Amino acid sequence: MNIIVIGNGGREHAIAWKISQSPKVEKVVCVPGNGGTAFEEKCINIQIDKSDSSENPYIEIAKKENCTLAVIGPEDPLAEGLADEFWKAGIPCVGPKKDAAQLEASKDLAKEFMKKYNVACAKSETFTDQQKASDYVRKHGAPIVIKADGLAAGKGVTVAATIDEAIKAIDDIMNSGRVGDAGKKLVIEDYLEGVEISVLSAVSVFKDGKEKSASIIPFLPARDHKRLNDGAKGPNTGGMGAVCPLTDVTDKTLKQFKKDILEPTLKGLKEEGFDYRGFIFFGVMLTKNGPKLLEYNVRLGDPETQAVLPLMNFDFVEMCEAIVSGKLNKFKFAWKKGFQVAPVMVSGGYPFEYEKEKVISFSNEVISKTGAKVFIAGAKEGRRSNSTELVTSGGRVLACSAFGETFEKAWKNAYIAISGIKFDGCFYRRDIGLPGAAESGNLK
Repeated sequence: MNIIVIGNGGREHAIAWKISQSPKVEKVVCVPGNGGTAFEEKCINIQIDKSDSSENPYIEIAKKENCTLAVIGPEDPLAEGLADEFWKAGIPCVGPKKDAAQLEASKDLAKEFMKKYNVACAKSETFTDQQKASDYVRKHGAPIVIKADGLAAGKGVTVAATIDEAIKAIDDIMNSGRVGDAGKKLVIEDYLEGVEISVLSAVSVFKDGKEKSASIIPFLPARDHKRLNDGAKGPNTGGMGAVCPLTDVTDKTLKQFKKDILEPTLKGLKEEGFDYRGFIFFGVMLTKNGPKLLEYNVRLGDPETQAVLPLMNFDFVEMCEAIVSGKLNKFKFAWKKGFQVAPVMVSGGYPFEYEKEKVISFSNEVISKTGAKVFIAGAKEGRRSNSTELVTSGGRVLACSAFGETFEKAWKNAYIAISGIKFDGCFYRRDIGLPGAAESGNLK
């Protein structure tokens, strides 16, 4: 079978790589893909041609390449209804339809959903008026969390330590234009003290006139490291590295997560009548009062995917087939016993202004010794003389994901491997997964 994968980040490289391992798959069509998927076994990259508007270009490519399954990586095309278009074209799609995708596209809608179905979360209020929002902050006090309502590419959340910082964040979101229309409405919620985890999960909820078993199956818990610098310091980023699984997450905590967050969410998806066949990412804060939901993402996380997927000891494509057919509850999940550590290498200056077109050098001898897998994100093919090379094209350039039977071995393998990768201005954190590396309430 041929499968189309939508997206061009490190997450999509990991998805395409995992799909390519299935004996069922002949070709993985990456649209548009990146410099990593370009060299991946069974994978081809195809750029979108928007000159012909007679048909959705993604659907056109899928039909031309005889794709019988689609997997959508990023949130934007999901929020715009691309999954709906694939189903209309007769191509099963892993990714929620537009109505369900609003759980990420609108934080206000997501909070209303959480309240309606008693999902454990922080208390919040929604505002469209800047003055009323500022007055609320002055009355409530700090620390407090300010969020743009819409999709803002990870740039719409401020955890404000002071009232002045919160009011500045409100002004920035609503007036600067930095997050566009996403900032016309904002959500202000209580600050939660604790340590954050990511629970990526498979979802199969839909109605087709027949009785189907609705399911959400959580993967191994993972942790992203959002701050730029070691010790969880510096500005927020899209993610500086991930680790999976987590030794500080107990069975008791996971049971409470399922009872207070996952099960109410599943009930809500069913009662709202959503067609949700894909993945959901629970951003969870582990507080002294138990796990609390911070947000829903309607897709796999990045860079968590680069740490979670290598630990899957099952056929990813068969799982996707179970998701779209309503048989997820019967699918057999199995996981490698060990750990995965995936530090991210970024361009100098990230998450602010940074230069591009930097040639990346790889020491295959160093990397191959560790068994690490390099997942490309912000890099593309470049040409020099008669050779093809990779050059940087984004802020987060790659993740170096390594396995170990113990965390210590995985950590060592990941950092040996990443030391064999260089480009001008490259930077990475050196403490992913270590004590003190995770944010405590995101205030550091």
